[in-house]
Amino acid sequence: MCTVKRCLFILLLCAWLAPAQAHKPSDSYLSLAIHGQQVEGQWDIALRDLDFAIGLDGNGDGELTWDDIRARHEAIAAYALQRLQVASDQGVCPLKAVEQLIDSHTDGAYNVLRFRADCPGGAAPASLSIGYTLFADLDPQHKGLLKINRDGVTQTAIFDPDSPRQTISLAAPERLAQFGAYVKHGIWHIWIGYDHILFLLSLLLPAVLLPGLREQQHGLKAAFVDVLKVVTAFTLAHSLTLSLASLSVVSLPSRWVESAIAASVILVALNNLLPLFRGKRPVAAFAFGLIHGFGFASVLRDLGLPQASLLASLLGFNVGVEIGQLAIVAAFLPVAWLLRKTWLYRQVLTVGSLAIAVVATVWLVERVADIKLISAG
Repeated sequence: MCTVKRCLFILLLCAWLAPAQAHKPSDSYLSLAIHGQQVEGQWDIALRDLDFAIGLDGNGDGELTWDDIRARHEAIAAYALQRLQVASDQGVCPLKAVEQLIDSHTDGAYNVLRFRADCPGGAAPASLSIGYTLFADLDPQHKGLLKINRDGVTQTAIFDPDSPRQTISLAAPERLAQFGAYVKHGIWHIWIGYDHILFLLSLLLPAVLLPGLREQQHGLKAAFVDVLKVVTAFTLAHSLTLSLASLSVVSLPSRWVESAIAASVILVALNNLLPLFRGKRPVAAFAFGLIHGFGFASVLRDLGLPQASLLASLLGFNVGVEIGQLAIVAAFLPVAWLLRKTWLYRQVLTVGSLAIAVVATVWLVERVADIKLISAG
């Protein structure tokens, strides 16, 4: 029977896990190519997000067909381009839609809006000021991933409702600045990667409860060493496959990778309830880390690695992932240690691990069957 305390705890836990129910955070992918005074753009926007914002299902049958989408091309272009402003140092660059297509990403179908802009002035722009407010009024977690290419030099930026406008110099960026930009991208990616976070937390939950940690004077040190082993194994593994995938040495179908990541979350969560790995959590962290590395590489493929500073940008992204990961560990371990003997922590370990396994099972079914069981909105 569910006691008052237990029911309250489960409700709080479900509220905490609610964001993790999203199959993938809402993102769009904006690419700009600069040719003299002309800007050519491609904007990939998820159909599910456009359907929520302006409605695409004309006959209301719950299925989006090409005829449904084509009938809304004008509305899609108007809605999107009203929420994107591009200006050079000489003035506003008016945007004009050219064509629209459909493409598939790892999380579903996207509308591909291609557009063109002619910037004023008699010379190529030295910088672009970009205003991005797509879905800002509907989804505070939406991100716009921008990639700008000029004369073979690639630059990137991330927009969200808190940073809707950025000015980007079109001069070749300094290597240190580009390194820092990819560090930021890596931190952001780990913090919005709910499946990666739940995987890491599932590995860390039993760290303060392992046998031999009952001696107060040595317990925290032993817990720290155990966490260090797990995190190091995970880091080494995903750094290896992240590098191989980003450099196109190894390539795996993204649907397989995302499905395997969901399966890894299920297994490490169930390990907290049943001894699947029997004291070999660092080994499991390394094995599953190889899979997660391919997942981390997917965002780099979307952003694009600048050829002029390929290794530095790759290293910066990896450093950012580790900073984001260590921030989670630093916040988790002291709290877990303080709560390790309480009823609450035991409930987190059992009920929490079970809840994580359930959420990850939903992800796995969605990704294997390519269906949507839980709304991402």
